[in-house]
Amino acid sequence: MSDTTIWITGATSGIGKALSQNVPYAGARIINLSRRKHPDFESVIFDLTEPSTWGAVRSHLHKELTNFKGERAIFIQNACWMAGNGTIESLTEEDYQKALYANVMAPLAIGEMFVRNCRPGYEAGLAMMSAGAAACCLEGLSAYGPGKIAIEHWAQNVDKELANKPGRPWVCAVRPGGTRTATVQRIADTLDPSMPNAQHIRDNIMRRLDPTSAAKQIWGQLPPKPGISLISFGEPPEDPQYRFEDQRKKSVNVPGWQLMYR
Repeated sequence: MSDTTIWITGATSGIGKALSQNVPYAGARIINLSRRKHPDFESVIFDLTEPSTWGAVRSHLHKELTNFKGERAIFIQNACWMAGNGTIESLTEEDYQKALYANVMAPLAIGEMFVRNCRPGYEAGLAMMSAGAAACCLEGLSAYGPGKIAIEHWAQNVDKELANKPGRPWVCAVRPGGTRTATVQRIADTLDPSMPNAQHIRDNIMRRLDPTSAAKQIWGQLPPKPGISLISFGEPPEDPQYRFEDQRKKSVNVPGWQLMYR
């Protein structure tokens, strides 16, 4: 039996695939969680856009972690659903709702499943994949970027909640920096007016890391140092129209309250 088990949602493509191929623990047991089976690893089948399927993940984690005998259990919530991209008026209500389930609700629900089922006696850790879109206002990504903000805020909250618990899992969010995945390349190549940021992505596509380099960079920072709940590689776009950091300077003063982006 391996002393390390690693779960990766969406290990069949993109950064998830690269993470599974560059695990730094020799002989680790790798489990893919996605809509389709992985050709090389065990798989748990579920669909981010269908909450009725999420129970399969909870049942699996409860079974595996309740009596876990290994030394290390790491879960990487990486998967997202990019078919729901586009300006809000360009998407059907059904697709927009699916995007909210997949990119906002599912990551938090799955993170909770892992944390709740961890037990003292072994190293446990949860890495939630965020993105530069958490720091940027990108038209056409209103069901994606806010989900990344939620992931980062959730990771910070849960990390603080668990800070004084013995045998607690470490929890962090990771912004991998600009990565040249097939999904990003499709967005860059699109001429769809519902994706107004395609030109910006296209202009910067060659500055992005390949998935393997991004994966190695991420593994090199896990587990995070104590007190670190966000690991960020790279910077958000320099254009002020995209940056929350610049927009928050325009915060609104209301008697008794200060409304800010973060």
